[in-house]
Amino acid sequence: MSECPGVFIVVDGPDGAGKTTLVGRLAARLRGQGQDVLEVRQPGGTPLAEAARKQALDPALDASPLAELFLMLAARADQVAKVIRPALERGQVVISDRYDLATEAYQIVGRGLPRDRVLHANDLATDGLRPNLTLVLDLPASEGRRRQSKAGKTLDRIESESAEWHDRVALVFRDAAGPGVVHIDATPSPDDVERAAWEVIDAHLVAAFPNR
Repeated sequence: MSECPGVFIVVDGPDGAGKTTLVGRLAARLRGQGQDVLEVRQPGGTPLAEAARKQALDPALDASPLAELFLMLAARADQVAKVIRPALERGQVVISDRYDLATEAYQIVGRGLPRDRVLHANDLATDGLRPNLTLVLDLPASEGRRRQSKAGKTLDRIESESAEWHDRVALVFRDAAGPGVVHIDATPSPDDVERAAWEVIDAHLVAAFPNR
């Protein structure tokens, strides 16, 4: 968990679950309540992290599983050090589109990399920074693919993996548990998903900022 005065919230889940939409909606709602909010995405958020993102997701480069992992962790390390931790130390609410749960899903289960070694490397990259709250959007991988197709989304290298691969990855999100992990049903409308997520966040903020 974060030991900084701010609050670190992560939204994660399978591709097509609506993470980016929800992050934007929640950030707007938090600002409407007077919170100082920073939105981030992973990988990304600094020049180095954006460059690593481009390399990792480019189908033409076909990064090996280990190269993909290290690109993702390099991006995360730079963003945590330069963006996320300083914002938390200033007392901001940071809301991130993906974080370390995605590494468990995509690189450990999806790519078959050794769990203990990857988690140790991630801990080194983040200097032990953990979210206060992780909202996991529960959605079958098949529905995520249908939504992406309906939206006409151009798929990146990871999104273009097979249906069977994404089904395995989605199980990691479905089964995620631990301190601060809360599951949200992502099958209803975006408005309904936002309402369910906001109930969780609002209760957490009341505990974190009792005098707000």
